[in-house]
Amino acid sequence: MPDEIRVLVIDDEAPIRRAVSNALVADGLSVSEAGTAREGLDLAAAERPALIILDLGLPDGSGINVCRDLRGWCRVPIIVLSARHSDSEKVALLDAGADAYVTKPFSASALQARVRAQLRRAAAAPADGGRGEIEINGLRLDLARRSVGRGAREIHLTPTEWDLLRELVRHAGRTLTHRQLFAAVWPHSGGDAQAYLRVHISNLRGKIEVDPVRPHLVLTEPGVGYRFRSLD
Repeated sequence: MPDEIRVLVIDDEAPIRRAVSNALVADGLSVSEAGTAREGLDLAAAERPALIILDLGLPDGSGINVCRDLRGWCRVPIIVLSARHSDSEKVALLDAGADAYVTKPFSASALQARVRAQLRRAAAAPADGGRGEIEINGLRLDLARRSVGRGAREIHLTPTEWDLLRELVRHAGRTLTHRQLFAAVWPHSGGDAQAYLRVHISNLRGKIEVDPVRPHLVLTEPGVGYRFRSLD
């Protein structure tokens, strides 16, 4: 990992900031710390870190609101730390723009691995969100040419299946909530997002997975949404 990658840690508990900072510094990263929402937003604007680790319980504002504020102008990965575990909260955080969610207590090694994965994903993502041809788990995929196949066999996808696959692959490694996926594929429609997605994700898996019953590419995050396997 390059030496000068800076991570901003926003948490009001000094022991937590110290534990996170020690883990990141041990992984070769530079760290800035903030104890409040205001200080965190100011440091994010001044230093433009490569990644932000954000606690939910801040003394001067909601972590979800901080996440939304950051997403107004900042595209770097945001990893949220929280002692809360509910699916509804995870959905709200992901909808607000968080990239990953780590529950307290956490191990240093698990946090380091999550940070490395998010930094790799951010570094590999082209500025326009597009990708060239990739191959993963035997699937050949070129979103620019709308081409997908396995071995010598070409796979035909419907327009809706293409839209779903494109959105998932553009955010590979990141969980997209039901609402995020529904808004991306059916931007002007109402209805039950989970029900729509359940049908179309099932059809997509039937075409691109080796074993649709035990998928390895399009993964379910129960109660939250779906995630395409990391392309690393």
